[in-house]
Amino acid sequence: MTVIQDINLLNNFTALQLLSGADYLKVFEPDQLHALVLLFLNAHEFGAYVWEAFFGLLCIVLGYLLFKSGYFPRLLWVLMVFASLGYLTDSFGNIIFPNYKEIFVWVVAVTAVIGELPFLFWLLLRGVNIQEWNNRAAASTAKMKVVMEEGIEAVSVTVDGGKDTKAN
Repeated sequence: MTVIQDINLLNNFTALQLLSGADYLKVFEPDQLHALVLLFLNAHEFGAYVWEAFFGLLCIVLGYLLFKSGYFPRLLWVLMVFASLGYLTDSFGNIIFPNYKEIFVWVVAVTAVIGELPFLFWLLLRGVNIQEWNNRAAASTAKMKVVMEEGIEAVSVTVDGGKDTKAN
């Protein structure tokens, strides 16, 4: 997503370059330059819609991870998916129905505030469920010890059993 935003900034820089008044731009009439500037500014706008589609997909993945982690209340993942639907609606809606831009701006603003701010405040004020975090960390550590012990036993049986491939 960052790459999309970075490349999209080139459209703004190109528009600024066209307005710089450099000598090589004197071959263009002022109306032509203004049309080119508007073209690059519009291209920047559509690049933002492409970024927004990927951000909507990211919010869906984040919502899924919130759901699967168990460290956060279930309502947070529902709200995050709700926010993603707003981003996707704004992105594809503006591309397909550009005349309804004002409506889509409100859709994304409302869904982003409702969907993302509770997650932000939850992280700032409550954080993750520490007890659940510690329980999972202890279970993971115990599981790793068992796996390591089984691996060491398997290696020692292979070497002691005369099946060491280095000697052959």
